[in-house]
Amino acid sequence: MTEVTITVNGAPQTHDVEDRTLLVHFLRDHAGLTGTHVGCDTTQCGACTVHLDGRAVKSCTVLAVAADGGAVTTIEGLAEGDTLSDLQQAFKDNHGLQCGFCTPGMVMAGTDLIRRYGGALDEETVREQLEGNICRCTGYTNIVKAVLDAAGKYRAKQQA
Repeated sequence: MTEVTITVNGAPQTHDVEDRTLLVHFLRDHAGLTGTHVGCDTTQCGACTVHLDGRAVKSCTVLAVAADGGAVTTIEGLAEGDTLSDLQQAFKDNHGLQCGFCTPGMVMAGTDLIRRYGGALDEETVREQLEGNICRCTGYTNIVKAVLDAAGKYRAKQQA
């Protein structure tokens, strides 16, 4: 067992874990944050996407010991109190979800995408960049609309 401390959504989480514990299991089983979903365990689906030190990563392929000392933001950490992040709200407004299983990973990947591109996105770029996140329920149309909606709000805030 190894003691690991990761700042999760702004609060330090210290837990003893086996060296083979994946970050996704640290978050779900030790930190009690179940918004990060376990889908494929092989980095194919993206349901487990979180931000580690400001970058989107698939937490099913990162060991918790490798994230020791790092900062993780999960889907639970995007909202400010009862106020959803712009992308969370855009998913709601644009009907960007159906069953909801992929939604946390899509929102986390989309948030990173908007940040990396400064909100300057088009449909082709969003589709290309979200390629590593799988949704089995939708045709991605409303997911793309949601990301573009939030990207527009991001750009407007940057220009204000």
